Amino acid sequence: MNKTLLLIMCDFMLLNLLALTRWEKAEPSHTQLETAAPRSAASAPSINADMVELMRVSLEDEKAARDALNAQLASTSGSLAEREKNVAALQSQKGQLERTLSATQTSVKELEQRYTATSQEASMSKEQLAKLQRELEEQKAEAERQREELARAERANAEARQRIENLNVAVKVAEQEKGLLTQNLTEAKQQVEVERAERAKVQEQTAQLGQNVGQLAEKSGELSQEIRTNRPVNPNLIFSEFQANRVTTKLTARKPGLFSPTVKDKEAQTVLVSDGQHTYALMHLSDTPFTLVEVPSDYDRVTGTLTRGSFNAPVGELQFLRLDPRVIVVPVDDSLAALMGAKIYQLAKEPFKFPDAVLVRADDGHYGETTLRIDPTSNSYVKLDNRIVTRLFGEIAPKRGDLVFSKTGELIGIMVNSEYCAVLGDFTAAFTLKAGDNPEPKTSGVIADFQARWSRLPPRLQ
Repeated sequence: MNKTLLLIMCDFMLLNLLALTRWEKAEPSHTQLETAAPRSAASAPSINADMVELMRVSLEDEKAARDALNAQLASTSGSLAEREKNVAALQSQKGQLERTLSATQTSVKELEQRYTATSQEASMSKEQLAKLQRELEEQKAEAERQREELARAERANAEARQRIENLNVAVKVAEQEKGLLTQNLTEAKQQVEVERAERAKVQEQTAQLGQNVGQLAEKSGELSQEIRTNRPVNPNLIFSEFQANRVTTKLTARKPGLFSPTVKDKEAQTVLVSDGQHTYALMHLSDTPFTLVEVPSDYDRVTGTLTRGSFNAPVGELQFLRLDPRVIVVPVDDSLAALMGAKIYQLAKEPFKFPDAVLVRADDGHYGETTLRIDPTSNSYVKLDNRIVTRLFGEIAPKRGDLVFSKTGELIGIMVNSEYCAVLGDFTAAFTLKAGDNPEPKTSGVIADFQARWSRLPPRLQ
């Protein structure tokens, strides 16, 4: 009910109250009553009719307003239903598009995987073909060299047989002369003695000649082995062999903190090396969670793994070598090394035999040749040219952690900084850190020791 209708009803009730009230107690005069009575009787129906008319008008206005509201409500309900239909259609379309997008993304991933696998297979096939071609060429060269050596040996053997035949002819001639000189017994005896002496000498020469032929064959084999030992290997083959036999090392160290522990992870590529008695995985200090500049503290856990392909082996201990505080090895049992299937590199017996060495960097795949310079103050280090420019492999400068191989494919050592390489040979450990929870000895002592030994090195070796 609106305010206008309420006011009209209030006015109507007030007028009815005034019209129906008895005023006899006022005792009006007869003249006044006679005058007022007809006026009231005449005005009462007129007032009631006006009030009814006003109420009817108000009700019609109210009905019109309600009809308008109902019409607006119906229109709004229709619009809402239509919008709900549109929303449902959009939701359905969105679901279909999402399913289509998911299927498309799956197809793209499958195509990318197939492309990657195909690219890798093609790359491996090319590398294997190149390797087989190189091996075939080497085998052809080796076969040609052996044929030449066999031809020389056959010529020498033919000459020896010819000499033996000549000596046999000489013996026969001597025997014939012995028959002709039977008339002079003394001369015959002397001649016989001479012939016997010559025959013995010939037999001795024949035996010596046979022995010389055997020694020649033996020396030929030794010469072949020496040629193979002294023949430099192509750096491409050394790097290809490294890629096929590298081992991944991953070390994790945890240190207690004020609110939460600090965890450090390090991962690197290395090789297995043998000192003739034991097998080790070689790494630089930068390949471990420990550093030369950290404050010595105790780690409550040190763990690690050695991985090659699908084979994983736990790290039992870390040995910090006395040779250099930055050189670390992980002992590997012979049975685990056999299960890994990786090549175990031997140390170079003559690391300075060639003036150049092959530098291999595991983390980015660079490699090349560099010049070696012996350090006159220490046999444990060798200096490499850090301005190296190779003919075939581009530019590469040595840095710490790079592996250094001899031209025959044997391991010389590992770069301790950007100029000097530690020559491996002595695997004596200054400290052996047991891996696992609460490692022993305390890591604070180990860190303090290798930091102190590093600080005592000459500045050029730091």
